[in-house]
Amino acid sequence: MQYIHLLITELNKIAIALIETFNYWGIFIGMVIESSCIPLPSEAIMLFGGFLVAFGTLNFWGVVAAGVLGNVVGSVLTYWAGAKGGRPLIERYGKYIFINKKHLEKADQWFMRYGDWTVFFCRNLPVVRTFISLPAGISRMSFKKFFIFTFAGCIPWNIALTYLGLKLGQNWHAVEPFLRPVSYIIVIALLVGIIYFIIRNMKIKFS
Repeated sequence: MQYIHLLITELNKIAIALIETFNYWGIFIGMVIESSCIPLPSEAIMLFGGFLVAFGTLNFWGVVAAGVLGNVVGSVLTYWAGAKGGRPLIERYGKYIFINKKHLEKADQWFMRYGDWTVFFCRNLPVVRTFISLPAGISRMSFKKFFIFTFAGCIPWNIALTYLGLKLGQNWHAVEPFLRPVSYIIVIALLVGIIYFIIRNMKIKFS
């Protein structure tokens, strides 16, 4: 847990440095990175952006727009990476990590049935929002639907964090202790899920 905390702290510093250096472009670049499966915390990016709004350096809707556009660009890049490169790699080498075509077919079915709203809601969850675009691409979710629900899902998250940063001003760091446990829980849940998936498939393979 200590290592996760240290990692998040260092990533926060990187996010803040980007914004201090490039303002709106720093927010945009940070959110592109965050949506490209690199867990640069959007919480720090947008909260600090909101603080700069309170300080009078940036405009509220400019911060929100930079965050949303960065999210969309990063998500689209990740989607196509999954669609064009991720699936062939998994089909070829997935057996080495216990993933086969049946798993991909199940993922396809999931995104066909629930993918629209899965993408929308996951865009408003810490940690998960960073990675949701990759399985959407691998499962070949309709790009049009992916784009629409990604764009729509990014708006409330960015508005909420910018608004919190604005209202808290210099105390914008106060939100992080409340968001951090949620991030830890989701990270642990993902790790448990991955371990369960591997163990389950090892049993099936060797039974």
